[in-house]
Amino acid sequence: MTILAFESGLQLAERLKQGDLSALELLDYFLDRVHRFNPQLNAIIEIQEEEARACAIAADTALAAQPSQALGPFHGVPMTIKESFDVTGMHTTRGNLAFKDHIASTDALAVSRLRQAGANIFGKTNVPLDLADFQSYNAIYGTTNNPWDLKRAAGGSSGGSAVAMAAGLSGIENGSDIGGSIRNPAHYCGVFGHKPTWGLLPPRGHAAPGVLAQSDLAVIGPLARSASDLEALLLAEAGPDEIMAGGYRLDLAQPKFSSLKELRVAAMVNSPLAPVSQACESRVEGVLEIIRGAGGQINYEARPDFDMGEGHEVYQNLLWAVMASRSDDATYAQLSEEVSALTPEDRSPRAQNLRARFATYRDYSTANESRTHQRWAWHKFFQEYDLMITPIMATPAFLHDHQPFGQRSVDVDGAPRPYFEQLFWAGLAINSYLPATIVPTGALGDGLPIGVQIIGPEFGDLKVLQAAKLLEREGMIFIPPPGYED
Repeated sequence: MTILAFESGLQLAERLKQGDLSALELLDYFLDRVHRFNPQLNAIIEIQEEEARACAIAADTALAAQPSQALGPFHGVPMTIKESFDVTGMHTTRGNLAFKDHIASTDALAVSRLRQAGANIFGKTNVPLDLADFQSYNAIYGTTNNPWDLKRAAGGSSGGSAVAMAAGLSGIENGSDIGGSIRNPAHYCGVFGHKPTWGLLPPRGHAAPGVLAQSDLAVIGPLARSASDLEALLLAEAGPDEIMAGGYRLDLAQPKFSSLKELRVAAMVNSPLAPVSQACESRVEGVLEIIRGAGGQINYEARPDFDMGEGHEVYQNLLWAVMASRSDDATYAQLSEEVSALTPEDRSPRAQNLRARFATYRDYSTANESRTHQRWAWHKFFQEYDLMITPIMATPAFLHDHQPFGQRSVDVDGAPRPYFEQLFWAGLAINSYLPATIVPTGALGDGLPIGVQIIGPEFGDLKVLQAAKLLEREGMIFIPPPGYED
């Protein structure tokens, strides 16, 4: 028998529409699970219970008064959301003590659109300091633990979001991604996650207090327990902000394939630029074998026409410049002192990282020009191939490691690798604005969950999500961690 907590958001919405239970009962159900399981997980760090109850009562009233087809796809479904989204009356700190008392006075645009889709937002989920880590911990809210093993990281920066999905603490979720921040938590916790095409989902209200401009590279997007939920959430949030709505309309192309046998797939299962463990590589191979077995075409050699190493260097130059622009004044001043102390001969990774954070506008424009050439190379590549399938991280979830960044490493089959080397796999999609979906592969093996990344062309989000739905039908499903049954 299916446990209610592990059903998809769309399944929960259907239960409400069929009258199996009320929206208030469903909210109380999830709140009870939060009270029982969250203390050991620390995924949900703030709850707005009174407001959520009022919303649930209103949802039940609407259910009684309107035909179900007139209601939003997630009508009455309880939802948590990443702490970095503004929700009226709730804190938005991004894990930074400088913002610990900041309370949002308005909803982020994504929050407004999710409410219009019927979602009942009752809580917020944990993040790392300034959304800048593969782990989710900070001085305000503490550490989020992986539900598969409390000693391990849940991912970041949408770590609390992925845990809320995996442990069945919420119906649906929403995160953000600039370096894998939707995708690595989905991978570590065994859920679905989608990084949309840059700009498809307007991020207004997902920023540090007072910031209105959209950041380069960064996107917002959904996490869920099913690929269909990802698609419905994406469509609920997508479309131009008001400032662009006078001339732009949402009109995403529908996928032209309806089965795996029609797919033309490029595969990159590992790379010397960022080696992954045998466990992660084998799960990618397992997904490819499913496609191959269905009659789809797999090409292990196909790549877009640019050097992957140079492409990753461009991504890092853009990424670290963007990340530095987010820094508070004190942190930026400290970074400035560290850069000033560098010698011209120091070409170490740390030195290169620091220099990238202080890029001139000319430096940034040069990197952007290179990135734009890459975008066109990907565009040409996707005329011949539907998708590229890759790993997303080097290993399954690793043990908590709160040492300074420079002292961290990742053990890849016994070999220590640089902590941020893994950004290579996230950057494939981020740098060129491509959509990418993480599909869990629990049906392929035991142990800690491992996700596989599906990358598609710009604004080919529905194509990527269609592939995810087809793979889900073949067993690439969300499997809940043990110990969180009712």
